[in-house]
Amino acid sequence: MKREEGLRLVEQTKIIAIVRGVEKLHIRGLAEALLEGGIPVMEVTLNTPGALEMITELQAALGDRMYIGAGTVLDLDDARNALSAGASYLVTPNMDEDVIRFAAEQNVPIYPGAMTPTEIVKAWRAGATAVKVFPSASLGLPFLKELMGPLSSIPMIAVGGVTEDNIAEFVKLGCYGVGIGGSLVNLKEISAGNYDWVRDKASRLSARIKA
Repeated sequence: MKREEGLRLVEQTKIIAIVRGVEKLHIRGLAEALLEGGIPVMEVTLNTPGALEMITELQAALGDRMYIGAGTVLDLDDARNALSAGASYLVTPNMDEDVIRFAAEQNVPIYPGAMTPTEIVKAWRAGATAVKVFPSASLGLPFLKELMGPLSSIPMIAVGGVTEDNIAEFVKLGCYGVGIGGSLVNLKEISAGNYDWVRDKASRLSARIKA
């Protein structure tokens, strides 16, 4: 999927599915369930065994319909390996300016993790596409609201603690998007092959965004 098309999907759907710890044999079924449920944007975290192979497989099978990236990118080696595997965008848990600049030089969208106002501004100035405020669950909506006062020009993605019950609050607050992991990518249901559970959960989350 082309960069511009992928970025439009993020802006429209607001949800990035965070895939961590899923076995390779389930990755295709999971991806198709997310897509059917209205979530065409997903990241496979690099601390998932076989992550690079999964990204390559997903790009070959669904890359024309899904925006597939790599998460938990910690350093330049991770970034290079992820792009070689076919990742369309990068997500980091930390604020590494070298990684951000590298992605910007490659014209690859990057969503670096940051917590403090100083980190957020540094990440944005280094070339972030949007800044992932992490961990949002611990910091809470009031913290995000305060950040968005002086830093309203910087698009922010909330990651951590986003659920079906509160997703609308994050969107109303003005978040560029949200990242959702365990409450959507349920390892127990996926291991059992219950992809319909993921599809239905994705549908409900998508409906909350639209509403």
